[in-house]
Amino acid sequence: MPDHAAGHDDNALMAERRAKLARRRQAGVAYPNDFRRDALAADLHATWAGRDEAWLAQQGLRVRVAGRMLFKRVMGKASFAKLQDASGQLQLYLQAETLGDAYEEFKDWDVGDIVGAEGTLMRTRAGELSVRATALRLLVKSLRPLPDKWHGLADTELRYRQRYVDLIVNAATRETFRTRTRIVSLLRSYLDALNFLEVETPMMQPIPGGAVARPFVTHHNALDRDMYLRIAPELYLKRLLVGGFERVYELNRNFRNEGLSTQHNPEFTMLELYQAYADCDDFMNLVERLMQALADALAGGREVHYQGQVFDFGGPFRRVAVEEAIRAADPGLDPSRLRDAGYLREACARLGLQVHAQDGAGKLQIELFEKTCEQGLVQPTFVHSYPAEVSPLARRRDSDPFVTDRFEFFVGGREIANGFSELNDPEDQAERFHEQVARKQAGDAEAMFFDADYVRALEYGMPPAAGLGIGVDRLVMLFTDAPSIRDVLLFPHLRPES
Repeated sequence: MPDHAAGHDDNALMAERRAKLARRRQAGVAYPNDFRRDALAADLHATWAGRDEAWLAQQGLRVRVAGRMLFKRVMGKASFAKLQDASGQLQLYLQAETLGDAYEEFKDWDVGDIVGAEGTLMRTRAGELSVRATALRLLVKSLRPLPDKWHGLADTELRYRQRYVDLIVNAATRETFRTRTRIVSLLRSYLDALNFLEVETPMMQPIPGGAVARPFVTHHNALDRDMYLRIAPELYLKRLLVGGFERVYELNRNFRNEGLSTQHNPEFTMLELYQAYADCDDFMNLVERLMQALADALAGGREVHYQGQVFDFGGPFRRVAVEEAIRAADPGLDPSRLRDAGYLREACARLGLQVHAQDGAGKLQIELFEKTCEQGLVQPTFVHSYPAEVSPLARRRDSDPFVTDRFEFFVGGREIANGFSELNDPEDQAERFHEQVARKQAGDAEAMFFDADYVRALEYGMPPAAGLGIGVDRLVMLFTDAPSIRDVLLFPHLRPES
């Protein structure tokens, strides 16, 4: 059916429903709020699963239920309806002789209406647990028709834009977000058991720090100054290490003024944690154990199925250095020249990569890595030894100052986590902030600001530590088999409706 015809039909249906609502307003309270249910569908199914019709009839178990009517079948003096509440679905059996006027009113109700019913539990001849209604009320008149029951809400963008409808008609969507909540709960429980302290740090910051990203800018009227939605909580969490909280984490939103894609949303959920007297290797081990714990809890074992692939979380995860990964992806590269900026610039040019004039060997290495290596990191893999040039907050390796004790964790060609031994040398940190400012002045909008207060905090002394950030949305994508980040965000950002 053409869109304009469908729209015309919807308008006609809405006009009909509005007329029904008008009649209800004339008759009394149109949207009552005095019905109280005492049972949920899933609980009733679970509690009375083994009881037959004869036993239920003998007990006369009375319940009050409520939910959205997703189905109705009128058959003269007896009818069926199906209600959906937050836990599941339950059938109503309705009889004219029992309900009287309410039965006649029911005939005029529409799929999508929210209904309350009181009655006794029964089981139909087909074996379905139902409520034989003795009282029935319309609680909410739905003015918009739900999508066709056979086709559901098929338009993907409409599912994202009208998530409330998606949640009504798609059980898989509801399950995705239940799983998301469970994952967040598991993360908190895991860290709480390790004596990490959950904290909250500012969402609006005078200086955006903790990541290389473009921030959102807002203005505080009372202070008459620009503020930034945070791109990361890192520098505030590390201030807490200075203050003596030795294990801290925050699970909350970050905001980055970047593009939209299947893997990126301008606001997203991150878990960041910091531990004093730990290093990069400790946190690789922590990530490995955490991912295995999540797999056990969510997948029932160490194999995780995602978009036709099977990821093995059973054995020790592969660990490979950045330069080693680049050499493996392009054996033609001269391993002795992987820190030669001129040579790397030529290699980037051959691949059609656009680089900046101020990019040094470390930044050029990462350009090559992202182009040639990332997509091949399918099984769980730690990539470590990132160049210091692209790791302005990570500790340089004592034996090789070109690189830092930093890792990123990949599954299915996607980065899931980023961690490193923290830089706690205030003079080194100040120097790297100056380098970032120089990049910003040269046109790099994502380069960091100079945070003088953070340097001052380091001057009081931050214990040796490690830090870790985990992208919660991507973690949820992995464990719910979701192809797009929009599938795991209740209300993803979208372009304006036309």
